[in-house]
This record gives sequence, structure tokens and C-alpha cells, in this order.
Amino acid sequence: MAFECQQSNQVSKDLAISVENSFQKQTEIAHFNSGVESESLEPNDLNVLSEPKCENSEITKPCVLKKGVLSSYGEEQVPCNDVLSNFRRSITDLPPALISEILNCLDPKELGIVSCLSTVLHRLASEHHAWKEFYCERWGLPVVSAPLGAGFSDEKSWKDLFVEREFRSKTFLGRYSLDVLYGHTEAVLTVFALASAKLVFTSGYDSIIRMWHLEDGLSIASSKPLGCTIRAVAADKKLLVVGGTDGFIHCWRAVEGLPYLFDLSGSEKQNTEFRLWEHEGPITSLALDFTRIYSGSWDMTVRVWDRTSLKCLQVLRHGDWVYGLAPHDTTVASTAGSDVYIWDTNSGSLLTLVNGAHVGNTYSLARSHAGDFLFTGGEDGAIHMYEIINDSTEANVLRVATWIPHSGPVNSLAFEFPWLVAAGGDGKLSLIDVRKLLRTSRRSSGKKVSRFINVEPPQRMLHGFECNLFSVDIGADRIVCGGEQGVVRIWNFSQALEIAQRARALRGIRLENRMRRRKLQTEMSSKGGRTDQCSVAAKKNPVNGDRSGVWHNKRAMSKVKA
Repeated sequence: MAFECQQSNQVSKDLAISVENSFQKQTEIAHFNSGVESESLEPNDLNVLSEPKCENSEITKPCVLKKGVLSSYGEEQVPCNDVLSNFRRSITDLPPALISEILNCLDPKELGIVSCLSTVLHRLASEHHAWKEFYCERWGLPVVSAPLGAGFSDEKSWKDLFVEREFRSKTFLGRYSLDVLYGHTEAVLTVFALASAKLVFTSGYDSIIRMWHLEDGLSIASSKPLGCTIRAVAADKKLLVVGGTDGFIHCWRAVEGLPYLFDLSGSEKQNTEFRLWEHEGPITSLALDFTRIYSGSWDMTVRVWDRTSLKCLQVLRHGDWVYGLAPHDTTVASTAGSDVYIWDTNSGSLLTLVNGAHVGNTYSLARSHAGDFLFTGGEDGAIHMYEIINDSTEANVLRVATWIPHSGPVNSLAFEFPWLVAAGGDGKLSLIDVRKLLRTSRRSSGKKVSRFINVEPPQRMLHGFECNLFSVDIGADRIVCGGEQGVVRIWNFSQALEIAQRARALRGIRLENRMRRRKLQTEMSSKGGRTDQCSVAAKKNPVNGDRSGVWHNKRAMSKVKA
């Protein structure tokens, strides 16, 4: 390495300051100086300068390393590799715990982009615990296998589960097949899809509970007539509850070993059926969680029951008939008349009240899985979206968006991220994608909501039934609906996923073939050079026998004229 001795302390100080302020500029100057001097010096001069020498050894004078950097601290020479290593540090040099905290501030899209940058970041981002939080925040814990499970594999990572579910959520815009289930003799007022067990429960004016297979559409079992109009059904893998106009909550416990969980017909001769009674009016809505049963009635109350002791824990009194309810954690949202209530189920206190949410009654209610967004449908045909901001003592409700897709009342709502499905009295189903309104921000404890003045209309409308649709539910990649005609319709979007995958594979093949053809064309053009150009010109202007014949004919004609 060559050294250049400086004769002035002032020059060295200036160089040190310049290096400290702009490393890149100093490097460029060093390269430029080395190039100039290599041209001006003779080989003998280079041999002389091959070792560092300073004329005055008593004064400490800095030496600038051609391929190094002058340190401003103590004016010592620092090798270039050491300095460049300090300037070339990347995020992968940080401790894994710190990288994990940085990745925790990203949303799913940003985390996926980071995983494509390098192999190290791909491993860290793919195995990050945030994928589990993203999944559970949107869809809850996946139900693992049983023969009737949702089909999730233990070998899949949380990222794979999230990507698969996110891709499947786009299938409601694809093709579908329609299954029509016959069996009820009168209008169907309530449907419930238990996707984890691939079951559908329906009932209505005929007072019979029917159980169907979600995928095949076959009737599995039916109960005896309960003697009243059934307006509400809810179920999980352990309990089925049904409410009607007689004020009773009819319950069935799951039978262990029974393929379809519940013995509705009573053929197993087991004591699995029981009833709860405290309501003084028709029961219009039911819901379950792990420890409690929630029931709403036209007696203007919502009652909270303990699933183990079967005792009523709380009575939440309203000012009008209760039409819908949606529990989450220690709160429950309910609709009564035109108002929306949010209650604390532990203390029984009212957290917040939205007066006059709709013009007329608020018939339907749905809630996001995280519980921070609420959807209401009313007699005026409008659908409102609210954000719930929970404080220690109260909950603030802020309206985010409004849609008016129906000309009749909105009788039922169902939500599964990112789709909100509404059944209207005009015989139409509206599908609304609220993905843009639910932008998750990992940088704060809550969510940032994009509030639009002009909200997009529903992404899809399913219509043509010419009758009231009373109830709707979502089960995986299917939409179940019941109405005035007394039939149950299931829109099956499962093939839409396969069609989309095939289309994506074909697009990839076409793109690969196109790139291969371009590569061959560039190789041929680079090898052929002028010869190919001449051949192309020859093809455009061929000189064959016909053209020569025409030329001779023209020459003969000119001779005749002469």
C-alpha cells in the first residue's frame, strides 16, 4: 500500500474534519488522488514510496492511507476494512430480541415484504409471533382437527395459515355454486353455520330444528315440533341453544362419540335436552361463549347465564324490545328499538348508549372478532359501522362508515373478516369488503381507521329471490341464508379458490414463456448482428424470379418505346 506524507499539520486537521463529516467524499478523493499519482510517478518513485517515511520524525504528523481512512481521534491510521465494516452494518447485526421488537411494529403486508429481503430476515419474519396475533385478531384460534374440523394442519406455520386464510377471504368475488335445501314447510327465520363441525342449523315458523351438512347440503336430523315459532339459534361443539316465542331456551348437550354432535331426534335415549326459563316474552337473539349463554327478548331484557350452573347471572334492562346482541369478552352489545347499548357483563352497568342509530328499529347486529368494531342494520335499509374505544370506566362509540344497499329493512348481518354480509327485506344479499376500513396499526395499542367521506358501495350483490330474506350467516367459504320461501340457500365459493389458483398458475406459465422468448430473441440478435439485419431486410424485400421477370418486362417496354 502506498502512503503520502503530509508536510503540514493544518492539512491533516482539515482532512480529519472532512473525513469525519463526509466519509464518502473522502473516499472518492483518495481514489482520485491515487489514480493521478499513479500516472505521474515513475516505477522507481513507486518503489521509494512503498514504505511510509516522514522527513521530520520529532513532530507527530498524520499519514493518509491511500486505501484507508484517517482517524480524527488521536490522528491514528485506521484500516479501510475496519471503517467500512462500521458503515456497512445492517439490521441483521442487531440482537434477535431487538429485531423482534422492530418487526412487531409492522402490519402483515410490511412484514411479508421484509421477509423477502434476505434469508436471515425471511427466517426471522416468517417465524415471528406476530403472525399468530394477526390471525387470532381476525378469525380467532383455528379449530384443529377432528374429523369434522376445519382442516388446519399442525405442520403449517402461523404465517402459512394467515396467508391461506387471507387468500381464501378473496373468494367471495369469484364464481360460486348455489345449493337449495328443502325441508321446512314455512318461512325460515333463523340460520346458524357451525363451520368447525361443518353443520348448519335452521328453524322458523314450523317450530322444527333441522340440522344439515354444510358441504353436502344433506339433511342429517330434525327435532320434534317445539310448539312455538323459533327466532334464534346458536351453537358450538358442546351446546346447542334455541329460543322461540314461548320464552323458553331449549338446549341440547353434545353426545360424546356421536358423529354429528347433537341428538335432536332423541334416538340415543340419553338425557341431553333441557330448558331454561326466566324471560317473560319471545326470545329473539342468542349467543354463546366459553362460560356463558346470552339471550335477548321482547320483554326488553338481556339475560346472562352461567353454562355450568345454568343460573342467571345478570339482567340487563332496556327501554324497548331487544332485537339483537353480540358479546365479546366482558362486554355485550345489544339493540333495542332504534338504540344501541354496550354493557359490562360483570357489573351489569351500561358503558355507552347510541341513541337513534337508525330511523326505525335496529333489527340486526354483528361484531368483529376482536370486538372493537360494531355493525348495525336497521329498518331504514342502512348499515352503520362503529368503532368501540374502550376506557377503564366507559366505552366511546364513533361512527366510521354508512352504506345504504337495500331498499327494504336489513333483517340480518354476519361478519367474518373482511366480509360483512347483509340480508335485506328486498330479497338481496349485499357483500361489503371492509378491509380498507380496518387497517391494523402495530405502532399503537389500538387501530387506526381510515375514515372516508364517500364510502365505496358493496363489492357484490346477490339477488333474484323476490322475497324477504330473514337470516344470514357465514361458514368458511360458504354463505347460508333463509327467507320467506321456506328454503335454505347455500352459496358455495369453495371452487372459486381452485379456479383462482389455476388462473394464477397459468399466468405464471405465460409470463415465464414470454420471458424465455425475450431472452432467446436478445441472444439471437446479439450473435447475429448485421447478418440478421440483412436477412430481415432480404425477407422484407425478396428478389426472386417473379421480380426479375417484371424488371425484364419493364426493360423490354422501354426498348419498344425507344
